[in-house]
Amino acid sequence: MNTNKVTIEDLDIKEKQLFIRVDFNVPLDHDLNITDDTRIRSALPTINYAIDEGASIILASHLGRPKNRDPQFSLAPVAKRLQRLLGKEVLFAPDCIGTQAEKMAKNLKQGGILLLENLRFHKGEQQNDKTFAKALAKLRIDVYINDAFGTAHREHASTFHLANLIKMKACGFLMKKEITYLFGAVSNPARPFVAILGGAKVSGKIGVIENMGDNVDKVIIGGGMAFTFLKASGIEVGNSLVENSMLSFAREIMENAIARGIKFYLPVDCVVSTGKEPSAEAKSVPVQEIPSGWTGLDIGRASVHLFTEVIANAKTILWNGPMGLFEMDAYSRGTSAIAHAVANAYALTIVGGGETSLAVHKANESEHISFISTGGGAALQLLEGKNLPGLSVLPDKEIF
Repeated sequence: MNTNKVTIEDLDIKEKQLFIRVDFNVPLDHDLNITDDTRIRSALPTINYAIDEGASIILASHLGRPKNRDPQFSLAPVAKRLQRLLGKEVLFAPDCIGTQAEKMAKNLKQGGILLLENLRFHKGEQQNDKTFAKALAKLRIDVYINDAFGTAHREHASTFHLANLIKMKACGFLMKKEITYLFGAVSNPARPFVAILGGAKVSGKIGVIENMGDNVDKVIIGGGMAFTFLKASGIEVGNSLVENSMLSFAREIMENAIARGIKFYLPVDCVVSTGKEPSAEAKSVPVQEIPSGWTGLDIGRASVHLFTEVIANAKTILWNGPMGLFEMDAYSRGTSAIAHAVANAYALTIVGGGETSLAVHKANESEHISFISTGGGAALQLLEGKNLPGLSVLPDKEIF
């Protein structure tokens, strides 16, 4: 996939009306207060650039997975937060298509901003429905900008069909940044290049492991997926999570890594428990001594020490996936320690979105990471070398 895309600064957007697909899928508490506005802040460079160029701006996003027009998934709180961050009025359309939205878009003045209601209030968005895309196109759009990397792996109406309906189109600054860091890390890293892979399952990271195989120097495996590798190495892991269908693949990965001179690191100890409830008994043991019936839920101190030494010597670090069940305080120490180690390294540090960015945020290390991706699934697909529909529909620079 060509990642050298036309960006917003390559187009003449002066006094034009822009439709910017953003990712404002932010977490809300029970009172509908935004608990983390990182995704809103990440879109500000593109929005501010368009304002400075005298453009009028229509912003569109999804929020959560509503089954119908559920008020708890409304983007109204986002409009308020965005207004505060920009320091200027943000109009809010009660729907993303229809007469009222069209009227508000038509009357939008130069420098004006209109945020549309949740795109997923219409089934046509996720169904990539052409009729829904055409309804969006009625909002008087001169230029289409996609700055929602978090949805770039989805072939949805606002990220795919709508882009095909608009002649002038490009990616925003956040999309450009995501591509530059993630694709650059895999294709041309400063060495040593260390990949830290965690999370529950090996099957979810197969593509990443295979695609990075030629470029990575050291691989650290943690999280639930480590137990599949440990079992593939002949170690009994009790009741720990194991994908039995992945055992031969795990063996093959380790053998290929060793044959190519790649250093492959697995946990040497882990925190095990009799259950996941807070009252369950827990203790730290070497991986060779996991008791029958117990479950590994975090890496242990010796593993933290080993992994920290590997990380300290790196020049490029890519981290995707926590080291354990970090959502529970009792099993968050390993993930937190790795977050501190990555933050303290003298390296280009890239964190793949989703759970990993949440873990870094929880460890108060977000400001010390070179780049934190806003897209979990999209980041994984890009690292796997797969095509991203939301990106492929945008023009390449060479043919522009």
